[in-house]
This record gives sequence, C-alpha cells and structure tokens, in this order.
Amino acid sequence: MKALILAAGYAVRLYPLTQSYPKPLLEVNKRPIIDYIVDKLEKIEELDEIIVVTNNKFISVFEKWAKGLKTSKLVSVVNDLTLTPEDKLGAIGDMAFSIKNKRIKDDLLVVGGDNLFDINLADFLSFAKHKKSYTSIGIYDIKYKAQASKYGVIKIDKTDKIVGFKEKPKNPQSTLVAMCLYYFPKVKLKLIGQYLNNKKHKSDAMGFYIDWLRKTDLVYGFVFDGKWYDIGDKSFYSKARKTFANS
Repeated sequence: MKALILAAGYAVRLYPLTQSYPKPLLEVNKRPIIDYIVDKLEKIEELDEIIVVTNNKFISVFEKWAKGLKTSKLVSVVNDLTLTPEDKLGAIGDMAFSIKNKRIKDDLLVVGGDNLFDINLADFLSFAKHKKSYTSIGIYDIKYKAQASKYGVIKIDKTDKIVGFKEKPKNPQSTLVAMCLYYFPKVKLKLIGQYLNNKKHKSDAMGFYIDWLRKTDLVYGFVFDGKWYDIGDKSFYSKARKTFANS
C-alpha cells in the first residue's frame, strides 16, 4: 500500500501566512501539521511508502522537511511542476499526476495535507478492506448544517454506501462531510484517468470526482468520532492551535 499526501495547494485564504510557506508545514503545538499525518501513517504496517505531492513553488521546502523527518517509511516528494494558483492541477489532477509519476499500482490511501485528526486510521482501513474492491472515504459529522456548507456534504444509506454527494451546497441536506481521506483499491485507480479524460469534469475539489465515482461505481463512507480540523482559513487554524492536543 502507498499513501499520498496532497500538499500542492497555494492556500490563498491563509495569506500572508502561506504566501511564501506551504500550509501543511504550518505549526500546531510546535510541530508541522503534516507531521501528525505521518505519525498516523507510520502505524500502518502494510504501508511501504509515503508520497507527498507539492508544487514547484514549495518543492525545496518539502524536500528539506523530508530530510529531517523521523519515520521508518520511505518518503518521496513529487513536484507537480505548477508555480501559481492559476496553473494548479487541483486535488484530482495531483492525484493522477502522482499515480503516473510514481507508477503506482498498489492500493492507495490519500490524505489532505492540511487535515488534523486524532482518529485511528486502522479502523478506517479495516472498514475499507471489508468493502473489498470498492472505494471508501472518511466522513465526519460536523453537527451544524451552516458549517457543512463549506465542505462536500454526504448522504449514506444503512449499508454505508454513499447515495448523495454535493460539493459546498448552499442548503446542506446532511451534516456529514468528506474529510479528504480516501482509500482507492488498486483495481480502481484507472477510473481517475477515465474521469479526467472528459474535459468537462473539474479537477480541483476531490468531491467532484467522488460524486462522479459513486454514480459510476460503488463508494462507501466511514463515519469517524474524535477531533478533526480542516485548516481552510485563519479561524480554523487558530482554533486548531488552541485545542488540538498531541496524540
């Protein structure tokens, strides 16, 4: 199994903090956000490589970070060759780029590089493996529909199958939101290219791909308990710095 950390965004909503520094390397409790993700990935025995995809603007910063990282896993940093927010590939584009660049043919765990959580990834992977050859995604109950409207909003049935997905709806029908945590079995990786072959499909927010995928194939959702912060703007970053504890 491979893990892919998405870290190629430009985080314009966090300017000036991220104008010359990548969001996943911002610190919470004196540690970069991405370090907490690596801690979780370190515990997955079958995982043999952590791939971080970033951009040409921040590649040198991530390479320096990787050299000082203490982990038993192989860590690779991939440059998606973009330089500005205007030419970014987007989350789906970066995933496809990384799969091609690294010639990934294994099961793939994808995590957003700006996600902070204290959940156990082993529970998620156990769930995903029971779904065999289907995609599984991490879900969080954010409790309030006003907050849910900032995310990809999900509806699941009694079997945990995703039956509805709407990216940042004005009137959310649920408080369940996508966490930017995905498990793609190797047999499904080819579907990403199939999606992007249609030029009408958007390549930025992952939710667009998941919505297409759940209509094309089966997708399941695992609802987590615990703390989760998506560092999307200064208020979320400030809250995470005040309340997120080392686990």
